[in-house]
Amino acid sequence: QVQPVESGGGSVQAGGSLRLSCTGSGYPHSDVCMGWFRQALGKEREAVAGVYIGSHIKYLSDSVKGRFTISQDNAKNTVYLQMNSLTPEDSGTYYCAAGRIAPPIDPMGCDFGWWGQGTQVSVFS
Repeated sequence: QVQPVESGGGSVQAGGSLRLSCTGSGYPHSDVCMGWFRQALGKEREAVAGVYIGSHIKYLSDSVKGRFTISQDNAKNTVYLQMNSLTPEDSGTYYCAAGRIAPPIDPMGCDFGWWGQGTQVSVFS
């Protein structure tokens, strides 16, 4: 399925953890990149993490470095976002996207063409 499908959102207390999953396959090119974005109510969409599927090159935004990890399982066509030490500021809708590697495009060097429906993450204090 080309359109990424997210899962794993939920509600968690501050300091807790969640793992998001994103499954997608069948892209018409080999230089695939996948990424996670989030959008809080009333705020702009923010790039969180990304990975080049072939080379495993990864991107993490400064706001999540040291707390979030992006990983992949190629056998399952799945990318994971492990989120630890969550704070209320991490709350929002998390979107997975897939695209083609395009280094000049900031911040992940990926031209995202396919987007998931989003999964909600709520962190309460």
